[in-house]
Amino acid sequence: MPSWTSDQLSAIKLRDRNLLVSAAAGSGKTAVLVERIIRIITEDKVDIDKLLIVTFTNAAAGEMRERILDALTKKLEENGEDEYIRKQISLLNKASIMTLHSFCRDVVKRNFHSVDIDHRFRIGDETELSIIREEVLDEILEKEYEKENEFFIKLP
Repeated sequence: MPSWTSDQLSAIKLRDRNLLVSAAAGSGKTAVLVERIIRIITEDKVDIDKLLIVTFTNAAAGEMRERILDALTKKLEENGEDEYIRKQISLLNKASIMTLHSFCRDVVKRNFHSVDIDHRFRIGDETELSIIREEVLDEILEKEYEKENEFFIKLP
């Protein structure tokens, strides 16, 4: 078991409110959050699929899911085939462990009618978005060149 700093232990033990963990790279944020989640599951008896766990990257979300699985598997080994832990492992695939962007997209998809957005909307991939940005920039530049604005034309 890691040796937690007082701030880390506070983040692990804090309950009844949302929590934002912000710290430098390599400071143990993921380990702290995993420990917090494992304690919420095992001590507070909250099913993993009732938690919302958001990160900033897909890689971080995947790592979080993997570390939670590893921690639950370790708990299962320690507690001799505990059915509650086994249930949490099976619920892990349904758990909301995702990027902030994915969470927001899901909220919009579920509530498209409230925000007057076509229900078929989708998020473009990076290649698609890059092409769109380039096309828009070309269009804007072309319009500016057509105006024959001397200041614009002389821009480096």
